[in-house]
Amino acid sequence: MFGFIWQCFYSSCLRFWMKWLLRLVTGTCELQRICSQCKAGALRTSQTEYSLKSSKSKVLRAALSVKEADFEDLIALIIQEKRIKVQKDHTFKLNFQKCLLQISGYSELFEVVEELRKEVYDSTKEEHEKMLLKLWELLMPSVRLESRITKQWCRIGFQGDDPKTDFRGMGMLGLSNLLFFSENYTDAARKVLSHSNHPKLGYSYAIVGINLTEMAYSLMSSGALKPHFYNTVSGKPQMQHFHEFYCYLAYEFDKFWLEEEPESIMEFNRYREKFHDKVKGQLQPQEVTLSLTLDAQK
Repeated sequence: MFGFIWQCFYSSCLRFWMKWLLRLVTGTCELQRICSQCKAGALRTSQTEYSLKSSKSKVLRAALSVKEADFEDLIALIIQEKRIKVQKDHTFKLNFQKCLLQISGYSELFEVVEELRKEVYDSTKEEHEKMLLKLWELLMPSVRLESRITKQWCRIGFQGDDPKTDFRGMGMLGLSNLLFFSENYTDAARKVLSHSNHPKLGYSYAIVGINLTEMAYSLMSSGALKPHFYNTVSGKPQMQHFHEFYCYLAYEFDKFWLEEEPESIMEFNRYREKFHDKVKGQLQPQEVTLSLTLDAQK
């Protein structure tokens, strides 16, 4: 309760006077101080984002949703409104533009992710079918798929004879993640698949993979992935960067599951939440970078 009251007091009153005093003493606005004093990455971009969001200026708040093509015009307006002397602060414009690129890039990437999530798997689309069959070929190179609809799909962790029904929750995003992991980290994906077939600690590889897609999606939707992306991508994050984070989750969850040794797959939800909490904790530090590091697994 005290924390909430303090936050309200700071946001509504104290912050304004602190900014005013610092401007008086340093001769620079808050954005200038952030861009010059904070290390590039999550620290600088997150503080810039907070400053823009907290501003009473419509021009500054508009920067949170500006498109890259409009950067120059908006930055010029901000420089004018905040009376920034760019002749004395040569790095401000470049550093601020990089922050805007990361902020807008995160929002644009989420739009792409959301669009892919909403795209329904359609067995009449050749592209969708090719992706699904490619997944089988990568994971089961020595086993021929007898037909498109077959119980063989259960061998890579789908629930029934036709995998398309398992993509209903995450749409083509789920399949895209599974395929990216298999294409770019083939040996690791096959190892994880072999672990999922363990007689005691086994789990449904594809179903768990789609569940991890939902985890990655929810973390991005909540903004929890911002520090990670701001630290690992100097410009605009792309779909590949979301896929890479998914691969981290898929690989790390497998290790987590084997280390925890659940009694049965019936405990999946409990351990899934435990893993989710672990990842959220890892994403808290400003300097976070969660990159897939392959190691020798048994």
